[in-house]
Amino acid sequence: MRLFFVFLVSLILTSCQQQKPAFDVKKEEAAIRAVLEAEQIAWNNGDIEAFMKGYWKSDSLQFMSNRGINKGWQETFEGYKRGYPDRAAMGTLRFEIIKVTPLNEDHFVVSGKYFVTRISGNLEGAFTLIFRKIDGEWVAVYDHTS
Repeated sequence: MRLFFVFLVSLILTSCQQQKPAFDVKKEEAAIRAVLEAEQIAWNNGDIEAFMKGYWKSDSLQFMSNRGINKGWQETFEGYKRGYPDRAAMGTLRFEIIKVTPLNEDHFVVSGKYFVTRISGNLEGAFTLIFRKIDGEWVAVYDHTS
């Protein structure tokens, strides 16, 4: 009888524990793709500040490109403003997402290509982004663009 009682209590305790919901990779990937789509729209509207909403607003943000390394959100923002001072310099941006890879529930790696069409000469290259879910929002915490 005592063994049955221990078994019953164990069963009740186990069933009362809250199960963590399954990690929905497709849902999280869609949310990250939505961030990139919003960035593309903001860029094409000439709004660098709205474009930067896709980045972690932190001094720990890291952005690397052929122009050098920017450390922090503000430095990255200022780098974009210097490199693209007006609508003509910004041109029209298009992303081609190659792969979105989950590392865990809160981190994804995104690889892709970018294409900027403009009168002064087109730009294109590749990028790798590390996205992190912070306070329920996906933001790029690392960007390597070439």
